[in-house]
Amino acid sequence: MHDASRPERGPRPPRPLDAARLDELALAYVARFATSAGKLADYLRRKLRERGWEGEAAADVPAVVARMVAAGYVDDAVFARAKGQGLLRRGYGARRIGQALGQAGIGEDLRADGLGSDRERRQAALTMARKRRFGPFGRGTGEAGHTGRHDPATREKQVAAMLRAGHPLASARAMVDAASIEEAESWVDDEVD
Repeated sequence: MHDASRPERGPRPPRPLDAARLDELALAYVARFATSAGKLADYLRRKLRERGWEGEAAADVPAVVARMVAAGYVDDAVFARAKGQGLLRRGYGARRIGQALGQAGIGEDLRADGLGSDRERRQAALTMARKRRFGPFGRGTGEAGHTGRHDPATREKQVAAMLRAGHPLASARAMVDAASIEEAESWVDDEVD
């Protein structure tokens, strides 16, 4: 039974941060997640807004991030390559990869490393077409009276989906308009202009 004379205890507010706790938060974050310097700085600023600051001097987030970079716990170049390769394997195009790296705080100079080679970007377009059953991957499923070509509305939707995934128009058209799976697969290895 509840005693009305005692005030109810809710969750205690978190303790405000000081320099040592800010370092501990940064270390715990980089130990748990692959991250960029920009994402780490955003995380620390958010924690400062949530919990407050009780240190003597103002919180020095850039110095904490610089220490993590100097210690080798944060490497934007490695992060850009890993993130880019992961997105390529999932079928995303260069534009979407560039956006994701930009949101992670990766500079323009390092974003190019994460975009992959021309062949890798073509392979990503093929991966997306295969996963989403676009073009030749969605045809020939034994439907009665199937002509082998999608109607124009379906084609437009498939091209638009490829564009939203960050692929250039030429790649989207090559995948959606391929006459066969073999043609789509051989396009990946074709010479790039």
